[in-house]
Amino acid sequence: MRSDHPHATTPPDPPDIGDHLALDLLNTEARGRDGIVDHWRTEDDVLRWLARHEVVPPSPAGRAPHDLLARARTLRTHARDLIAGRKASETGEIGDIGPLNGYLRAYATAPELSRDDSGRLRLIRVAETDATASLLGPVAEAVADLLVAGDFALVRQCEHPDCILWFYDRTKSHRRRWCSMAQCGNRQKAARFRRQKKENEDR
Repeated sequence: MRSDHPHATTPPDPPDIGDHLALDLLNTEARGRDGIVDHWRTEDDVLRWLARHEVVPPSPAGRAPHDLLARARTLRTHARDLIAGRKASETGEIGDIGPLNGYLRAYATAPELSRDDSGRLRLIRVAETDATASLLGPVAEAVADLLVAGDFALVRQCEHPDCILWFYDRTKSHRRRWCSMAQCGNRQKAARFRRQKKENEDR
């Protein structure tokens, strides 16, 4: 297992609360007690995350490409800049799309006939590029899809002041405020209760 932090302990798996692959990408960084926690510390961390999101098979053959961690982190940075910029923009304008287009151009695919489990023909697309571009291409496409087709009124960050996690609000009422009601929602309620109690005691 390769890492730029060889003596670091393995962080827990990042939460899958984004309800969109592009937002789960951003959520591979979270805020902990001692600052920002990066859930990607090794190439294998990225590969496991891709498998969890069915971008690659659960047990992909071979080892993770040596440049997967660096290129995945760079994609995440570009995605965060674009998504946060789009969320903050009243006109829908965003920053430099060139770096994201670089990931999309690198993900070249070709059509190929295949057979499903029952033997019927199906048309699939097969990556024709290097291993890292093939792994990260679907994630870059998810970011582009969110920027083009996403309803940014429903793209939100958790309202807890100590949380930086993102989510796509797919609830019927579209009133979701927290990454997790069990975590940040309850923390906010407890903080409000303590604040109100103190105000009552000070009267």
